[in-house]
Parts: sequence; structure tokens; C-alpha cells
Amino acid sequence: MKYLIGWLAFMVWTAVANAQQHPSIVQAKIVLDAVYTLYSTENSPLLRENFPHDNNYRADYLVADGTGSSPNRYAYLWPFSGTLSAASTLFAYTKDARYLTLIDERILPALQQYYDDSRTPAAYASYIRSAGVSDRFYDDNIWLGIDFAELYLHTGRKQYLDKAKEIWAFILSGQDQVLGGGIYWCEQKKESKNTCSNAPAAVFALRMFEATKDSAFLEQGKVWYTWTKQRLQDPADGLYWDNVRVDGRVDQRKYPYNSGQMLQSAALLYGVTGDATYLNDAQRIAKSGYDYFFDDTGQPFRRLKRSDNWFIAVMLRGYVELYRLDGNGTYLDAFKQSLDDAWKSGRDANGLFGKNWKNSPKEGSRKWLLDQVAMVEMYARMAGY
Repeated sequence: MKYLIGWLAFMVWTAVANAQQHPSIVQAKIVLDAVYTLYSTENSPLLRENFPHDNNYRADYLVADGTGSSPNRYAYLWPFSGTLSAASTLFAYTKDARYLTLIDERILPALQQYYDDSRTPAAYASYIRSAGVSDRFYDDNIWLGIDFAELYLHTGRKQYLDKAKEIWAFILSGQDQVLGGGIYWCEQKKESKNTCSNAPAAVFALRMFEATKDSAFLEQGKVWYTWTKQRLQDPADGLYWDNVRVDGRVDQRKYPYNSGQMLQSAALLYGVTGDATYLNDAQRIAKSGYDYFFDDTGQPFRRLKRSDNWFIAVMLRGYVELYRLDGNGTYLDAFKQSLDDAWKSGRDANGLFGKNWKNSPKEGSRKWLLDQVAMVEMYARMAGY
């Protein structure tokens, strides 16, 4: 009950504050309100994975995890972690301490239920520990590490940096010299090394360097960036394949977030080193991504292709980082237009989003938590553009 009362008070404040906010911040708040209204669970800070909730839901993306074979009441770590990214981004662009309160009093207590220190190093498991042992994914933890590092940069609060350092130790344990380096995807099933674990690890390292000024983080970021570029970049267009298996076979599927994280890594590396090679890398990825992940509409802008909303949100991080360097607004204009269109025609009667950003019966009634918090992050981030 206390979580419900706290959130209702937050919503009252939101309604008052909306009139004074950037339009995209208002949109982000509206979606966040919908999330905590529709996905909350009674007497717990945990959230449901979907709305409407399905008692028989099984996460098909957890094929490597035994917990994916049985129904689960709460969201898995990956979709839940998006709430931390969403609230952190809102704080970054508003400096409103209420988002830190949301993080400290609701999100982090829920996140603690995924925390597993029964294995060394400690890390966050894919499902709540009270349900039994579940797999631990390096990429899941890296996304959290980035959020904690950025929260420290925005607040100076040591507890956030301490959590980032703890996650860092887990990430280091996930690399070896198979395939010449790189980080695995899953701790329990070391079958592949993925762009989604190595590209964001480079971003994480660079944020840790920014937070601590310890050059060891910078050097490790360069290592992971270089390894990913050598092993998983498509030389034809500069975009990134999904993973390489330990036997050397490459999964050549391309997802927005993978190239987006290499774009962000390259932009951050240029900002730190001044080496134009990194800027050239970033600009090449950005142009190729614009060709590959956007549709030509015959208009001055292109429209984002259908994907998991969170994949797009993570890609946006890279384009924002590049814009800070070169001021080329072409790409962010396209994001803005796509997000504006999504707001007008992509929400259902509950104010929730599907994946095609058009409210169509074909979309289905079930809406995924991660798709919603990704929209919160994107609308919040666009307030800076």
C-alpha cells in the first residue's frame, strides 16, 4: 500500500508540474505515470512484465535461462532495469530531485530483489532471487552499471559509484582470451561473445573513466571497442553484427542498439582522446545506421523502422552523443519526427505503446514493460535537443 500512496502523491505533483515542462518531458512523465499505474504489484516495488498481466507468461528471450520455462509473476531483470534508465534520464534532463527519490525509494529496493551475492563476484540475476537461482547476464549488468555511473556523474553520490564499481568487477570476470578477448553474454553458458555485452562495456568503461579519472578504465574501454570492431563490424557499411560464437561462427543479424553503442563508444573516445579516427568511425556508423534502421519516406526525414523500442532508445544514446560533437541535426530530426508520430498515432487506449508505433489491432493488446520505459527514456532525452 505504501508504494501506491507514494506513487499517487508523485502523480499529483506531476500534473501540477507538467504545465511548466518541455513538451517531451511532459510526454515522458505521462508514460511513466501509466507504467506505475498499470504494471505495479500490490505491496511490492516490483513491476509486472506485461499489461495486461498473464499468469502463464514465459519470457521467450530467456532461452538460455531455466526460469524462462515456467510462469513468473514479476518482470525479469532486463525489462525492469529500463525503469532505472528512464528515471535516471528524466533526472538528467530536469534535475528534479523527485526522480532520485523514485530511484532510491522504489526502483533500487526492487532491483535489490534481483541481487545475487551467493556467487562471486556478486551481480544481478535475471530473475528475483526468492524464486531460485537464475542465470546472470553480463549485458544486463552492464546496462545497470552505465546507469549507476551516470547517476554518480549527475549527483556526486558515492553510493551510485560504489554500485558501478561492484558491477565492474563482475564484468571483468566475464572476459577471457577465447577469440582473442571480449566478454561473454551469459555467465552460465559461455557460448558466444556479443556486441550487446562488449559495445556497452566500452561505454561503461568510458563513463567510469569520466567518473574516476582512472586511466585504467579508459584503456579497458579502448580494448573492448577495438575487439568489437575487429570481430563484429560489417566492413561493408560499418554497422555491427550480433555475436560471434566460440567456434568462430558469426550471427550477422543487425540490431539498432548494437551499432548505437559502438556509435556512442566512438563518440566518447573521440571526446576523451581527440583522435579523429574515432570521430570518423562514429560518423560512418551514424550515416549507415540512418540508411539501415530508418525508412525513406519521400520526405525530408526518414522514419524509424519497427524494432524493440528499447533497442531504438539505446541507439538514440549514440546519436545524441555524436550530435554533441558535430552538431549535425539530421539524425535527431528523424528521431523527433518518428517520436512525434508515435505520440499521435502509436498509443492505445491506456496510453501504452507497441512496437510499430501505429495503434493497430494487429499489434495485440499485451504491452511489454520495456517498450514503455524505453519511450520514457527517449522522450526525456529529446528534451535536450
